[in-house]
Amino acid sequence: MSVTTPPVPVRTTRRLPRWAPIPVLVASLLLAAGIQFLGDGPTIAGVFFIGAILFGIIMTVTSRVVEGERYAKDRLATTLVTFAFLLALIPLVSLLWIVIRDGVKRFSWEFLTTDMTGIYGQMVEGGAFHAIIGTVYVTGIASIIAIPLGIFTAIYLVEYGRGPLSRGITVLVDVMTGIPSIVAGLFAFTLFLVIVGPAYKSALIGGIALAVLMTPVVVRSVEEMLRLVPNELREASYALGVPKWLTIVKVVLRTAIAGITTGVMIAIARVIGETAPLLLTVGIATAVNWDAFDGRIATLPVFVYRQYAQGGASADRAWAAALTLIIIVMLLNLVARLVSRYFSPKGAR
Repeated sequence: MSVTTPPVPVRTTRRLPRWAPIPVLVASLLLAAGIQFLGDGPTIAGVFFIGAILFGIIMTVTSRVVEGERYAKDRLATTLVTFAFLLALIPLVSLLWIVIRDGVKRFSWEFLTTDMTGIYGQMVEGGAFHAIIGTVYVTGIASIIAIPLGIFTAIYLVEYGRGPLSRGITVLVDVMTGIPSIVAGLFAFTLFLVIVGPAYKSALIGGIALAVLMTPVVVRSVEEMLRLVPNELREASYALGVPKWLTIVKVVLRTAIAGITTGVMIAIARVIGETAPLLLTVGIATAVNWDAFDGRIATLPVFVYRQYAQGGASADRAWAAALTLIIIVMLLNLVARLVSRYFSPKGAR
């Protein structure tokens, strides 16, 4: 008995070629430039904005006529998502471009290894070595306080927290997430004002102020990463007789290490550029202070603020210090990626 094979349906829907968006985009930009010429003259922002609108309209209408309503909706959604992505890139790219363009003028090895001792007025010498050391001190103290506290708090909320205490901690973390940075600086300043006195300035006060800002970010990010770990992994560990604390250390944290590292780096990037709390707590200095527990100390954000306010040659130092700060954050992210890659489970690498 022969078996009849059903005929393969033939696709009758016409499709636009893959290269179709390119000429449509070029035509949209040219049409936008022509519209701009009728007014006060074309501008780059105006051409791209009007061109994006024209591209979306022309591409959607053309797809509706040739391909049908379903593909037209798909192309419209793709156009909107792409436009939103490019729009979000504009401030990031422009920021990086401005900082790199103005920062390379004074950025050099001499700038990274000298301080501002003996530099006055509009002298072109001087560097940010003392501010780099101060930033490392203050951010390191904040990280030593905030990272363990945030991780342990998140573990409690996810693995142990039940009842009013857990709800109270959650509300407190939400409130702390939204406090202004100057409030954290006032808190640390007042704390040491009562304990030590008004004349005391050190990197320790600045580190505590930044830890207040950093802790809720660590708690929130780590908490979300721990909740993403499948419960099946925990149950399998318990079935083998592994105690809960060891399951958390060996299974839960190891599984979520990549996300935890990313969250910690986001928290560090959140506080490393803070200026307002450091103006109150650590002040400013022109030389390197190697003692993190006594004496005023310079930091890169405050250094940038003071140098840019002076103008002239000092503004060039401000841009170079801003570029240095961005490079430090990039290096920290690179180290964090390597750490998370090394400690993450083999299957997740």
